[in-house]
Amino acid sequence: MTDSNRQFWKRSAKLPGSIQPVYGAQHPPLDPVRLKSSLHERSRVPPFHPKSRKASSFHEFARNTSDAWNIEEDERDEAQHPPFYQTLNSRVAEVTAVKVIESHFKLQEENRCQASSVIKSMSEDQLHRITADDLILRKSLQKQQSLPLRPIIPLVARISDQNASGAPPMTVREKTRLEKFRQLLSCSNTDLDELRKCSWPGIPREVRPTTWRLLSGYLPASQERRILTLQRKREEYFGFIEQYYDSRNEENHQDTYRQIHIDIPRTNPLIPLFQQPLVQEIFERILFIWAIRHPASGYVQGINDLVTPFFVVFLTEHVEEDVENFDVSSLSQDTLRNIEADSFWSMSKLLDGIQDNYTFAQPGIQKKVKALEELVSRIDENH
Repeated sequence: MTDSNRQFWKRSAKLPGSIQPVYGAQHPPLDPVRLKSSLHERSRVPPFHPKSRKASSFHEFARNTSDAWNIEEDERDEAQHPPFYQTLNSRVAEVTAVKVIESHFKLQEENRCQASSVIKSMSEDQLHRITADDLILRKSLQKQQSLPLRPIIPLVARISDQNASGAPPMTVREKTRLEKFRQLLSCSNTDLDELRKCSWPGIPREVRPTTWRLLSGYLPASQERRILTLQRKREEYFGFIEQYYDSRNEENHQDTYRQIHIDIPRTNPLIPLFQQPLVQEIFERILFIWAIRHPASGYVQGINDLVTPFFVVFLTEHVEEDVENFDVSSLSQDTLRNIEADSFWSMSKLLDGIQDNYTFAQPGIQKKVKALEELVSRIDENH
């Protein structure tokens, strides 16, 4: 070691590994005067080792820490006394592995022998009982397999009820109901009360579009007037499109159009049918025209969900496959126009009866709450 290095270690107050004060949230800022005095007092305290009075010397420090720095001796010890894993004989390891495998196979063979002895020790009565139970189980399985298999129809967020390809085979009762609907719809003047009564348990898919048009008030009960009414109302709707739809970019209608434009992509986001740009354009026109023609309430969030059932039902008149994944661009322009117009008028007829629920102060909802309150009070009086 050179003289300059020795002088450096003698001058330095710090030693490698010595504990220094830590200043943080629980300590005051570093004061040089106090630090110097504390170091001076620390130097007066006798160290633990009696020969370490000259701890400032690098040689003394090196002797006290010689076990941490002597790497060459460790290497020599390892060469003279190699670790256990290096002295492990490969032959011994191989013999041990063979013994473990043989012991495992022997244990498996004993388990098989015990299982066979248990089965042999069973009485004939128990065996006959097992055979009889097995026979009953087989008969029940054969009976289940002989029953007509009805496909599982998904429930939530699906519209497979509208798919002809996925519908189960019709029962005799369902065929009878369908025939009754057809008789009612083929009358020159359909009895709407009877049609409503028959529709309460559900409407067959084949007659659902026409029944919905009649019950919503979109079509008249007279059969001879229906075709002319459809033509007139469809032309009237697209007249509204030409008259009002371009005003969606005007300042007084921008808020309405913006809200509709935001809500349409949220409509049934898990069903591919409603994520097609062509379908979203149809919904956009339907909702905007309805909002313009009903300024008392305007567009309200949630009205977009009222269009979807009508759109799907009227689409099934022209689609026999899976409606959820059907590409509407494969339909003709006239067919899409008819579906759009029928959806608009049917939704309008539905909202005409509940529009008070959407106007200012929601008087329709208040009336229903008041009626419910009176009903509950009358029931409470009887008790």
